[in-house]
Amino acid sequence: MVDITKRFYRFPPRFAPEWGSGGIFGLKYYRDTLFFNLAFEAKAHFIDEEKENVYEYNLVGPKPVSGGDTYNAVDVVDDFIYFGGWVHAPALYRREGDRRTISFVNKYSHVHEYNVKEKKVRLVWKESINHPTDWTGEVSEIVYDPVSDTLLIARADGHKNLGVFSLERKNGKIVQLTGEPALKGTIFLDSAFFDISHIGYFKGLQFIDLFDKRWSKIYVEDFSKISVDGGNVIRPFVGSMISAYARLFTFVKGGTFVAEPSLFDKDSIKFVRLFDFGYSGYAPSRTMAITFGGGIITAFNSFTHGLVFPQNELEKKVMEEQNTIIGPSLLIYITPPMARIVGAFGARITSIETVGDKILLGTSTVANLARFDAMPIDVGYREIVVLDNRIIFEKPPPVYFMLPTRLVSTLNWGGIPLYGYKETTLNIDSSSDNRLYVYEYDLSLPVDDAEKVVYEIKKGKNILSLKDFKKIVSFKLEKEDVFGTINIDLN
Repeated sequence: MVDITKRFYRFPPRFAPEWGSGGIFGLKYYRDTLFFNLAFEAKAHFIDEEKENVYEYNLVGPKPVSGGDTYNAVDVVDDFIYFGGWVHAPALYRREGDRRTISFVNKYSHVHEYNVKEKKVRLVWKESINHPTDWTGEVSEIVYDPVSDTLLIARADGHKNLGVFSLERKNGKIVQLTGEPALKGTIFLDSAFFDISHIGYFKGLQFIDLFDKRWSKIYVEDFSKISVDGGNVIRPFVGSMISAYARLFTFVKGGTFVAEPSLFDKDSIKFVRLFDFGYSGYAPSRTMAITFGGGIITAFNSFTHGLVFPQNELEKKVMEEQNTIIGPSLLIYITPPMARIVGAFGARITSIETVGDKILLGTSTVANLARFDAMPIDVGYREIVVLDNRIIFEKPPPVYFMLPTRLVSTLNWGGIPLYGYKETTLNIDSSSDNRLYVYEYDLSLPVDDAEKVVYEIKKGKNILSLKDFKKIVSFKLEKEDVFGTINIDLN
């Protein structure tokens, strides 16, 4: 096989009107073809043994185009790669005083088909509401239903036509199955599962039995009741969903929900806190979860969403929270009962795939920004990083976190896997005497509740060794400290 991993290159800023930076989405290696979407430039790349084909969404509308996909909506069937998302065609960039924005009148949601044998792209379906400020639900997930031979598409990012839809592969006929907005989905046992989300925040699960087509829904109203450390979750933006170990994992900002097969039994859904840094933007958003070696690889990103041109005091506060960089983006490998850190990287890991003995990461240096941060170019440097898959089994990388205590207040935070580290230290520079609760737990299946240890914190510098903890640890300050800082050093 020709080593296609030697044919990658970095994508510097180019014309692509949107909000900040997109990324490399939908990485999928299938039948000797590697596919990925370059957003916001709206260029779908197909690399095989012979050459690289680039599709620039001319079947959707005229140039200049922008968009493509920002949620990793891709699946494969027979000789076809199905990829979805959204596209401005043509893109209309504009400024109104200090406001930099995009007109959405030409924004389309789409699903395309790529024939790997014939090397041809076909537009299966597109839709627009042709409104200057609102848009139809983006395609954020494609799940193939092998029982009915249809594509199930999830849509939650938008103003109209949200929910889960069934799409006929051959003729593009689309039917809405449920009106509950859904961002991500996957096959779990004999059903297709999707989240229930409100402005992207996790509210529960909805699923359709693939045989009898019955829908069921479960709402999660109080996260603290199902959390292993008893704490709530702030802004649980949905990241990705995957099935393994006959369980369903739904990654959100703050950690992961783990659902057992008996979903309607008491305690069938548990929340495991992972890399939760309160009001910061650190999250597993706009990335992938894939299986590898029977386990799960996913990422938690340091700069997923941001804001650079605030329009009011509220947006200034949001900018302060979202633009605070806590630590590096981390590649995580989950093999219950352990979750392990296996790689540390820059601002965002947007896509993940394996090819032979390599792991491919799509990356970007800049976040998705806010509506009035629109620019005529994609301001990020995007690239495909090629890693040897041996990193999964080697010593974890050194990692350092710096966290202002004002971002966590008295919330539960953390959820940091310590497995594989020899020297682990937590430093608290506190503005007053306080008390720190430390919770230790793992990802054993079924999920168990955490054990708790209490430490007295004095005003000034406090150095706590975590070397006696070997599992996952989360934390909680008893009293709010708006002037303190926390440093966590893993070696």
